[in-house]
Amino acid sequence: MSAMSTIVKRTPLCGAMLVFAANPLPAFAIECAQEKAVYVDMDDAYELRFEPMRSESSVSNRFKLAVRNTAVVAEGVVMRTDDQLRADGRIMFECPEGDVTGADLRACTVWQGMVYASDLKGHIRALPAEGESAADRLFLPALGPSIQKSSLWGEGKATVAPWDVLSLKGCYQ
Repeated sequence: MSAMSTIVKRTPLCGAMLVFAANPLPAFAIECAQEKAVYVDMDDAYELRFEPMRSESSVSNRFKLAVRNTAVVAEGVVMRTDDQLRADGRIMFECPEGDVTGADLRACTVWQGMVYASDLKGHIRALPAEGESAADRLFLPALGPSIQKSSLWGEGKATVAPWDVLSLKGCYQ
């Protein structure tokens, strides 16, 4: 986490005690836009931090996936499917710069799949676009096994596989 970033942590809402008992993170008292949302896995071993796009492109969301207690950071992008109803995500680590081939991209891709969002009740929906309220949780199917089979895994890198569900930790300003 950057020393320059400030994270607004979640605070309980009135009547949220039952939700809190079933969910480790209570509902947000303030709104957080998706491009400023920060998520963590259940073991707090990974942090996924969205970033504003700042340009027009086929990519709808961009994020970084940091392996906590290491210097390892992977880059992630989300592209909407043609019907705009699904979000296809990709996490890449140590990709070459400049002109790259499809083989180059496949070699540095750590995970690829649909990114699903959910609320605290488990209702699944598409990942919110920039400017929309951040999802309470993200589901990246097979994220942990994919990391274990990738160049992100090993001594000095990731040694704990994340859960496939990441929960909203807060929002940076």
